[in-house]
Amino acid sequence: MLDNIQVLCHSSILIKSQKIIYIDPFRIKENYNDADIIMITHSHYDHYSEEDIEKVKKENTIIFIPKEIKRETLELGFNLNNIIEVEPFKNYKIDEIEISTIPAYNTNKKFHPKENGWVGYLVNINGVCYYISGDTDITEENKNVKCDVALVPVGGTYTMDFEEAAQLINYIKPKIAIPTHYGSIVGTKKDGIKFSKLLLPEIECKIMI
Repeated sequence: MLDNIQVLCHSSILIKSQKIIYIDPFRIKENYNDADIIMITHSHYDHYSEEDIEKVKKENTIIFIPKEIKRETLELGFNLNNIIEVEPFKNYKIDEIEISTIPAYNTNKKFHPKENGWVGYLVNINGVCYYISGDTDITEENKNVKCDVALVPVGGTYTMDFEEAAQLINYIKPKIAIPTHYGSIVGTKKDGIKFSKLLLPEIECKIMI
C-alpha cells in the first residue's frame, strides 16, 4: 500500500503505479521528466512551482490545475488537450486510475479561501484510495472522506496543525496516515511525530520526511 508512494519534500508527493504521478512537485532535485500525470492542488508557489514542473513533465504529460493558472500552464508548453481544469466534487478517469476532487480551504484563516475552489485529491489505484488533502483545515467535506491512505498537512500557520490533523484522521479512520507540509516552509519533523502520537492505535502512521 505504501511501496509506491513517497513524500519528496513539504507537500510534494510521488506515486508510482501504472502511471508516474506527481502531486504539487516542489524542490525536485533532478530533471526526471517522467511524469505521466501532474496534479496541482492550488496556485501558491510551494504547490505550483513552474521550475519543478519543468523537471518532471514530459511530452504528453496530463496536468490537473485550478483554472486560474491555465494561461501559465499553457506557457509551460502543455498541450491544451492535456490540461484538466479542476474544481471541487468532480470525477475523472485516466486509464484505470480514478481521481476525485475534494474542497481544500481554511475555516479560521485567510490563506486558502473556500471561494477559490482549490482542491485535494482522492486517487484510486489498484483498489487503494489515497487522499491528498491539499492545504486545508478540518471541513465538513473532508470529514466525509473515505480512504485507505491519507496525507494531511500538520505544520500549522497556513493549514491544520498536528492536533487538528490528528483529529481529522481519527474521525475519518484511514488505515494509514502520512503527515505532510512541514520541514520546509513551516513546521518541523517534531510536528509529524506529535501527530503520530495522537492517532488511534488502529491507525498506522508513516513519517516520510
